[in-house]
Amino acid sequence: MTKLAFVFPGQGAQVVGMGKQMADTYPAARSVFQEADEALGFPLSQIIFEGPEDKLRLTYYTQPAILTTSIALYRVFQKEGFVPAFTAGHSLGEYSALVAAGAIDFADAVRVVHARGKLMDEAVPAGLGAMSAIIGGDRADIQEVCAQVSQTTGVVELANINSPGQIVISGKAEAVAKAGELLAEKGLRVIPLVVSGPFHSSLMQPAADKLVDVLNRVTVRDAEIPVVANVSARPVLSADEIRGALYEQVASSVLWEDSVKYMLEQGVETFVEIGPGQVLSGLIKKVNRRIPTLSIQDPATFEKTVSTLKGGS
Repeated sequence: MTKLAFVFPGQGAQVVGMGKQMADTYPAARSVFQEADEALGFPLSQIIFEGPEDKLRLTYYTQPAILTTSIALYRVFQKEGFVPAFTAGHSLGEYSALVAAGAIDFADAVRVVHARGKLMDEAVPAGLGAMSAIIGGDRADIQEVCAQVSQTTGVVELANINSPGQIVISGKAEAVAKAGELLAEKGLRVIPLVVSGPFHSSLMQPAADKLVDVLNRVTVRDAEIPVVANVSARPVLSADEIRGALYEQVASSVLWEDSVKYMLEQGVETFVEIGPGQVLSGLIKKVNRRIPTLSIQDPATFEKTVSTLKGGS
């Protein structure tokens, strides 16, 4: 049997209409969207399927929307009987990975990420924080520039270590801009991101502290499948480890490149990305371009993935 890892996308993968074809085709997917609406007490599925886009982009809708779509896709795929060696998710996607691993019930997870989105939105007033993607360059060099700017201008830190040559920095708007200038002078490409806050930086600590209360109100179980955590790039299994990882994750770097390398070292042979878009597949290919990646985002890609895994074309 091929050793699989199931991976789930985070914020930024959203698109109006995501998951609708699956919901129209498969009752298992449709019921997940209904469950989300009931758990939240408002029609999230309507925002996902119909938009408008600017509403779907609001963090407190985006986070439950991506989780719901990912789990709707996963529930259909789950019936095929494939069991991964690991699950993992990028930032918000870690909640999808935990639902897939049996650690958190979907209804609880969708309520938690809706609250998480609100807390992250409230942690830093709009316009005071920023994020930029840095293309090219070495992790240590980017870290050094961020440390230097943090001493003079304000907090700027490594937020997402996505793949070789792609790192996202996050922090106070003026500090992110200054670090961007210095990195551009070194010949690196700097892309300011359209985000509502400085995610995965220490400025998010107030959100992390408030999230503890939210997490304490839901049941977290030991995972049935090891979940590779963003904060450590190592598996978490016990309920206590999982709670700790979700708390730390809000204000810490997402070690995605390290997580992929860990799963490869453990013998993972194929990654299946479950959720809207193919961002993670692209990042995985940058870590190891020879590793097979499959994607499930609609009925066509679902059927193709199942056929490939069962040894079809």
